[in-house]
Amino acid sequence: MPSSSAPPAAVDRARASWPQWRTARLSRVTGPMGNLALVETIWGARVEDHPGSVPIERRDQRTGAVDHGVRRFDADSPANRHFTGIDAYPFDPAWVIEARFVPQDPPRLVAFEHLRDNGATRDLAVPGDILFSLHGVDYAFDAFDDDGTLLLVFGDHTNGVETYGAGRFLFVPRAPGDDRVVLDFNRAFVPPCGFSGQYNCPMPPRQNRFGLAVKAGEKLPVFRDGFQVH
Repeated sequence: MPSSSAPPAAVDRARASWPQWRTARLSRVTGPMGNLALVETIWGARVEDHPGSVPIERRDQRTGAVDHGVRRFDADSPANRHFTGIDAYPFDPAWVIEARFVPQDPPRLVAFEHLRDNGATRDLAVPGDILFSLHGVDYAFDAFDDDGTLLLVFGDHTNGVETYGAGRFLFVPRAPGDDRVVLDFNRAFVPPCGFSGQYNCPMPPRQNRFGLAVKAGEKLPVFRDGFQVH
């Protein structure tokens, strides 16, 4: 079990808010524009040509070039119709961990492989290091900026056995000017690509992989009648 526990008050807050977080997750993934509702991603397309779609873009962090496209959602998608819930571990206070955030100014670019890029990498801006120790092992994880919030993509020994094979995500709240952050792995969640094959999620880089099993957070989405995400 982890040894770098957060202060008791932080653990109590995490425990009290966990059921609400679970409920909110289900609401988000099943919503009209939730992960389960995404049925098509078209790069090089315009909203004008696909009524009801949502514009998206991706930027090359090194060149600044931007690709534009659209996403089409259907609240009555096959994935939504077959979805029954998200399997998760019970809340474990030992997996609420205190860490230190060391900013990098300017942010450095880190190469992340993406699930559907056939081994190619994309550079994502990492604004700092997340440092902590478990069982005498020092970790320095890279979390990238996701619309103003730190997003940690991590892997562990449960991947492909009990949890999503390509790793899991964790948002890391951070107060401006405070170098202390809390990693609540009870809120580790299945990436969007676990709910729709139309997403292309970043995968954990080598430095973001635990040498142990993180038995906390979400495991896998559950579907009835043998439905599988493609």
